Amino acid sequence: MALLEVRDLYKTFGHGRTLTPAVRGVDLEVERGQTLGLVGESGCGKTTLGRVVVGLQEPTSGAIYFDGELLDGRMSKPEYRRRVQMVFQHPAQSLNRRMRVGTTLSEPLRLLNVAPRGEVEGRVDEVLRLVGLGPEYLKRRPSQLSGGQQQRVAIARALMPEPDLVVLDEPTSSLDQSVRGRIIALLRSIQEERDVAYVFISHDLSTVRRIADRVAVMYLGRIVEVAPTEQVFEDPQHPYTKALLSALPSMDLDNRGSRIILEGETPNPSEIPVGCSFQDRCPLVHDRCRREEPRLVALPDGREVACFAIGDPG
Repeated sequence: MALLEVRDLYKTFGHGRTLTPAVRGVDLEVERGQTLGLVGESGCGKTTLGRVVVGLQEPTSGAIYFDGELLDGRMSKPEYRRRVQMVFQHPAQSLNRRMRVGTTLSEPLRLLNVAPRGEVEGRVDEVLRLVGLGPEYLKRRPSQLSGGQQQRVAIARALMPEPDLVVLDEPTSSLDQSVRGRIIALLRSIQEERDVAYVFISHDLSTVRRIADRVAVMYLGRIVEVAPTEQVFEDPQHPYTKALLSALPSMDLDNRGSRIILEGETPNPSEIPVGCSFQDRCPLVHDRCRREEPRLVALPDGREVACFAIGDPG
């Protein structure tokens, strides 16, 4: 049984005639102690999906199961908040600039009431050590930390309640390459020690390849391909996945061809065409694509692809 299961999830913003669907019919699973990489262009709905999963936004429809239990009120919000945490993209904005590091780390334990007062200091010291920072950082404020140190504090704060799942939204995008590598190594080390699962949201595919066990590719609010990481990078199937990977000059794919230039523009989310949302940019488009929207279909190799030309002969 997967730790997290998302079933036919929708999240729509606005009202009346100004509805904008950000997440459309998403199905996903995250296994215990593993990392799901969630990738796609800016504006495709990755962050919205992450915020719905952690409970910061309510889904419009669909279901979320956590540890086999439907999140419909039977699991209390404090319990879910303890077990599912989030690390945001910009640590300088997500950390309270007035709070010292020690207070920032102890606050989740106080708010969630998950540790006796006498254990808080020990828990703070333990997690600070886990992210590679010494006790001298406890009295510092965010302005006294580097970008990498701020992100370590943000990760430490998420780990304080001992969660089972952490959603990381572009956690390395604001860091330079060397610091980025250290944060990825840190996350992998923490995962091995604590068996925590991650949803790693990023547009940086090379970073995703280093940390993810599985990758889900998102386009205009829908998942178009899900597979083990090396399957996605070595043998992408969906036309959008192929184009996304071909744009990366650093990728070392066997028999990789030249860059795939997609025709047209990404549709406006509030004016998504009938049928496949990728139809006007897809080299494999045919009549059925303009009438129906493909769903994820399992292929013989275990991956799932939402494409009539590949996964659903219909």
